[in-house]
Amino acid sequence: MLKTDEPKLAGKGRVIIHLDMNAFYCSVHEAEEPHLYKGRPTAVAGSVELRKGIIVTSSYAARKLGVKTGMTVRQGIQLCPDLILIQPDFELYRKYSKGFMSVARQYTPLVEATSIDECYLDISGSSIFGEPLEIAHAIQDRVQSEWSLPCSIGIAPNKLLAKMASDMQKPNGFTVLRIRDVPRLLWNKPCDDLFGIGRKTAEKLKKLNIRTLGQLAATDEAMLVKQFGVLGSWMKAAAHGIDHSPVHADRERNKSIGHTTTLPKNVTDRDEVHRVLLNLADQTGRRMRRQKMLAATIQIVIRKPDMTTINRSSTLPTPTDSARDIHREACKLFDKHWREGEPVRLLGVTLQNLSLQAETAVQLDIFNFEEAPKKAALTKAMDMLRDKFGEDAVLTAGMLGDDPSVLIRNKRIRGTSLQTDEHMLYSDE
Repeated sequence: MLKTDEPKLAGKGRVIIHLDMNAFYCSVHEAEEPHLYKGRPTAVAGSVELRKGIIVTSSYAARKLGVKTGMTVRQGIQLCPDLILIQPDFELYRKYSKGFMSVARQYTPLVEATSIDECYLDISGSSIFGEPLEIAHAIQDRVQSEWSLPCSIGIAPNKLLAKMASDMQKPNGFTVLRIRDVPRLLWNKPCDDLFGIGRKTAEKLKKLNIRTLGQLAATDEAMLVKQFGVLGSWMKAAAHGIDHSPVHADRERNKSIGHTTTLPKNVTDRDEVHRVLLNLADQTGRRMRRQKMLAATIQIVIRKPDMTTINRSSTLPTPTDSARDIHREACKLFDKHWREGEPVRLLGVTLQNLSLQAETAVQLDIFNFEEAPKKAALTKAMDMLRDKFGEDAVLTAGMLGDDPSVLIRNKRIRGTSLQTDEHMLYSDE
């Protein structure tokens, strides 16, 4: 724990908390059924019965034995024969997510949920509840006592440092990080330790002989801008611990809607991939139509067994909400960027460049404009049937199968709408 002997974190400056649940999915199951899971090595994984699924997250007891996110279930069991496998239950996770966030909102209206298991709080104006450190400790204690969830808290003058602070000590960490602490605590770390710098950017920095955050902080900004554009200016400021981004209390209109699915085994057959993409296109289209939106860009994600990930996108000449259009474009992207016989372990479809139907001028194709209203009416009728009788009420033959992509129609075991499912599944710490 990084302690301070000062009674206040800041005078007139901002005070930001990053609240991060620890091993959230496993912790939820432990809170719900402590007699089964408390203190034991557990892992949440898909396709538990097949023993071929991917571990989504593991408890800290399992992590001590080497069980990590992204491993196959088989690998996890080899490392820990007593590993308890648990099927994901997203309805339960949503319940606990709403619970700990309701605690946070009792101290400030400025709460920004960034995923199902973490959020930012701006408590700059919350002095009625005490000093910043008192508030942060109270939130951590209440989340534990009321929801039986361990969490790590980072407290800082901005969102960037608050996020970095919460990652410094897990589980049940409580870390204060000020701008003046940055040279001592962060400058000796590699560049990709900074939240917001990815692996590819870090590799490019290494080629420029910039390996640590201290070296990044000392680099000429003009050179960084020349190499990275506006990202260069951000990296220079961030390496000094500077971040002015606000905590957004109200969720903005979705910028993207996506689903991913981890396959129970490596898939090398093109037709099988196309069938999985059909289920993903179907459900992303459904979610988008509920929000009365259209998408101009279709993105797919392909992950190989070695966790190498490919993201590719295509922008359509006309925005669409049709699952047929989404599926067709997703298949085109896959066929273009996939080598015959190459194994695939995860697939995802994300709809981007979203706009409201009422605000979007859609240009009809001169050759099939008469068919467009009929297709729209058919889609509307199918949506109404599924709204009334369930997602499986109307299916095409291509949607049937025994892989996890068919399960995303089940709200209990699919991902969350707080953000794209891929990010959610692989960010749980």
